[in-house]
Amino acid sequence: MKLNELRDNAGATKKRMRVGRGPGSGKGKMGGRGIKGQNSRSGVAIKSYEGGQMPLYMRLPKRGFNKPNRKAFAVVNLGLIEKFITEGKLDASTTITEDALIASGLVRRKRDGVRVLAKGEISTKINLQVTGVSKSAQDAVEKAGGTVEILTPAPKKEAAAAE
Repeated sequence: MKLNELRDNAGATKKRMRVGRGPGSGKGKMGGRGIKGQNSRSGVAIKSYEGGQMPLYMRLPKRGFNKPNRKAFAVVNLGLIEKFITEGKLDASTTITEDALIASGLVRRKRDGVRVLAKGEISTKINLQVTGVSKSAQDAVEKAGGTVEILTPAPKKEAAAAE
């Protein structure tokens, strides 16, 4: 088989209907839109138009607020940290930092920091150094004999000036 012999399966593609191309095409003159009216015009927004009545999406109350400068943390569960340690992707003898989590492939990117949550079990003694940790995750690590150091993220302005 060569590149010029490649073909789609029969019936896999369908030719586009070309409207407004003369009376012989079956879709000429008005192009299947009928005579006059809103739908025959371009730029129709019929789904949200209710005949002059206040549209439903405008009548319903709006709730909530999305904080524009909110922090977005990369989330890691204790069970996954334990799994990566047993697989040998993380070294429990050294301090597990955010950079170590990224290097192991457990976290894709740091964002505003890494936050550890308590889903799963941890039995290995580890020393964590992360931006955030839930209270139950901290208790679980300390119960296993490890320590948790919480880093304070640098403010945006200072971080930009430092680079």
